[in-house]
Amino acid sequence: MPSASVLFVCVKNGGKSQMAAALMRKAAGDRVAVHSAGTKPGSSLNALSMHVVEEIGAPTGGEYPKPIDPQLLAEVDLVVILGREAHVDVPAGVVVENWDTVEPSERGIDGIERMRLVRDDIAARVEELTTRLLAATPEAPTR
Repeated sequence: MPSASVLFVCVKNGGKSQMAAALMRKAAGDRVAVHSAGTKPGSSLNALSMHVVEEIGAPTGGEYPKPIDPQLLAEVDLVVILGREAHVDVPAGVVVENWDTVEPSERGIDGIERMRLVRDDIAARVEELTTRLLAATPEAPTR
């Protein structure tokens, strides 16, 4: 049973939030319930985003852009908003973090190289978050 839950949000739920969710599932396994959603979901996942997370063993099979579920939003332990464009009205008591991820295109870096840099930035943040979430919720006693 997961000891914590997190909802990753971006605008379209086709790139950054899906990358973060895939990377968190890889890092935390079933110890954290992982969700992703968009404020204005697109029609499909960003193929290049999914390719670069799958390169490092974080599969995205079965995922698709989804809107924010208000009930889920109220129940998760943490909402992580990726990027500057997404804005989420969260219920009182819900903890929110904003990750202003790198944007290599601002430096003229595009294509797969851009996406790998974005992935690596998100992966480092996910590793740190995984450590925090798992340290804050002790393991259930074993028999």
